[in-house]
Amino acid sequence: MAKSSKYPSFSSGTISVNGSDKASTYKQGNNIISNYNMSADEKRAYDYAQKSFADSLSKVNIFDEDTQKNLQSQLNAYTLNGQKMINEMYTPMLDNLKTDIASRFGNFDNSIFMDNLNSIEENRAESMNNLAQDVLAKRDELINNELSQRYTYLGFLQDVQNQMNSNILNYVSGSQANSSAGNSYNAQAYAANQSRSSSLGNYANLASGVLSSMGPYGMAAAAALQVAKQYV
Repeated sequence: MAKSSKYPSFSSGTISVNGSDKASTYKQGNNIISNYNMSADEKRAYDYAQKSFADSLSKVNIFDEDTQKNLQSQLNAYTLNGQKMINEMYTPMLDNLKTDIASRFGNFDNSIFMDNLNSIEENRAESMNNLAQDVLAKRDELINNELSQRYTYLGFLQDVQNQMNSNILNYVSGSQANSSAGNSYNAQAYAANQSRSSSLGNYANLASGVLSSMGPYGMAAAAALQVAKQYV
């Protein structure tokens, strides 16, 4: 039986955590395959992040009816609060003006009352106009805040996917490194074995030549040495 010179088979690689295989690299046919084994919880999180990102991305700039109602409700509350503050500021002024004029003149049909009334009304009208501008700015603020929250959520979902992909790549790279180390060891061991066999074979040839020159008994020993060489 002749010695085997078959090259060693492919060395697979595995990364395990708590006794569970997380990533593996192996040869299937002519292909080298690396695989990551997701746990059930990891798969749920990964699938959720992917689906939520896709669903949210398609409508990130679209406000549905409920969102519009919610924004309008906040805007209405802001408007009413502003109107209340203006009324609370100017109504007492008008009441005090009426009381003062009535006590001094007994009626409101005089220039002092009308001048002061017009001044108060002008200030209140200006405040109402400022409120209208504030309401427009508040509307833009509410819309921008809503969009910002949506973009932040999209960023979060993308970060989840990127982090999981990074972890997967690290595990798979580890399994590939283990496989590479195994294959490197096999190749070095094979090369060393081939070198040893070649050296012994050369020695056997040399010894066989010497023994052949020593007569019949030497020739028999040389033949035996050549047969033994096949098993080295």
